[in-house]
Amino acid sequence: MVHLAGFRMAALGLLAALVLSPLSSRPANAAEVTPASVQRAVDQLDRIVDDALRRTGVPGVALAVVHRDRIVALKGYGVRDTTTGAPVGIDTVFQLASVSKPVGSTVVASLVGDGIVGWDSRIVDLDPTFRMHEEWVTAQLTIRDLYSHRSGLPDHAGDDLEDLGYGREEILRRLRFLPPAYQFRSGYNYTNFGMTEAAVAAAKAAGRSWEDLSAERLYRPLGMTRTSSRFADFATAPDRALTHVRVGDRWEPRFVRNPDAQSPAGGVSSTARDLAQWLRLQLGNGEVDGRRIVGAEALAETHRPQAIAVPPANPATDHPQLYGLGWNVGSDAAGRVRLSHSGAFALGAATVVVLLPSEELGIVVLTNGEPVGVPEAIAASFFDVATEGRVQRDYVSLYGRIFAEALAPAYGRQYDYSQPPVAPAPARPLGAYVGRYVNDYVGVVELGLGSEGLELRLGPLQAPFALRHWDGDIFLYQPAGENAAGPARVVFSAGIDGRIETVTIENLNITGGGVLRRVSAIG
Repeated sequence: MVHLAGFRMAALGLLAALVLSPLSSRPANAAEVTPASVQRAVDQLDRIVDDALRRTGVPGVALAVVHRDRIVALKGYGVRDTTTGAPVGIDTVFQLASVSKPVGSTVVASLVGDGIVGWDSRIVDLDPTFRMHEEWVTAQLTIRDLYSHRSGLPDHAGDDLEDLGYGREEILRRLRFLPPAYQFRSGYNYTNFGMTEAAVAAAKAAGRSWEDLSAERLYRPLGMTRTSSRFADFATAPDRALTHVRVGDRWEPRFVRNPDAQSPAGGVSSTARDLAQWLRLQLGNGEVDGRRIVGAEALAETHRPQAIAVPPANPATDHPQLYGLGWNVGSDAAGRVRLSHSGAFALGAATVVVLLPSEELGIVVLTNGEPVGVPEAIAASFFDVATEGRVQRDYVSLYGRIFAEALAPAYGRQYDYSQPPVAPAPARPLGAYVGRYVNDYVGVVELGLGSEGLELRLGPLQAPFALRHWDGDIFLYQPAGENAAGPARVVFSAGIDGRIETVTIENLNITGGGVLRRVSAIG
């Protein structure tokens, strides 16, 4: 299984990797995007999508295109479930993954436009229960900081706790135990649960749950009748796209991804038809059919750069990758502002939204396969035809390579677990490792003896994982969940008296929270 945390460096929006020109309004040499040029691109979508599905095997796609406030393309392709062959339609419900972020920032913008909160409202004033590692940061942290990923939290902080089975409230509470990865407001780390806290705090100011607020503020006013921020609604939708992963040369619906804990950042489910209405809202500056849904200035702020996601490698020739409030902010080859966001679940979903606001043009592409770059390739090909007259590159291959690199495991890269050590040191008697280990972030981890030897128990449900000896005091186990890749090391360390004192769990230590102290023996 691939590991989504490797997606972190550019933090979803890999279209930004192809930025060729600085941000600007429409430059003098940019070709105008006309209804005729957009129609040419629409006419080629069937060929573009069919080619991408044929080459990758991704089971299904649904898409919508809006131009000048008109829905000019709305279609489904392929199947929503490879076991039944049920087709994808324009009302098939997909999990959006991180395309939930710009959807969620639209909901918060509606509160900002009505004066219920401001982008610079302090989190501590809205949700006094939330704490960062440093109190001075807690006192200053704002909705803007969390929505632009500049809080200082480690990259993807809390995602590992979600995999262990912790719920939203407990994950948000435990973020305080992670030391900052950089100075507050001086860097960028993509954090699903940082953004979730901002959304939850805003919802508290409105006296609503996030899930109810989203429906009241956005989905119902836009007639998005099949859209929800609750997993239960997706799970019971009769026309839903199951998530698929590659198993050899087949695509199978092996996993179920419940993202309720991070709903504002990754838990929306929707359809191509519903999202076409949201595209109209975005390109219409908060209005649809003459009705003001979101304040224009509050919405515009989500489109403005707030943080440098990736600094230019060479500041003389390269451009930074920028992040707004739930949006990647870049430019196309002609220098026109381009807004985008990708979404991806390693357990079987990939999505993208791309807007060219100066041309009132946008596309959303939804798929039900693990991320291999298909939504991005379709969107890039469409925009090439609309703006340049023809597809400029083989985007399926290009994004396939980008995603393969981006999805590389975030742990275990320096080790080869396919070959055992030539002369491994023996382990201690297994009873020497048995005990209860604790830290504030992960909680209680128990090491005990199971039917197959040493066993690791993690999370609130104390799910068991078998350990396999590797070398000396080093064992391996196979993690599970969205962020699981291959085996991870479990390394025991002894004190000066020779007894085991700590354990370091490799995949939980990416953010610095995976070292636990032994507090008692068991048995």
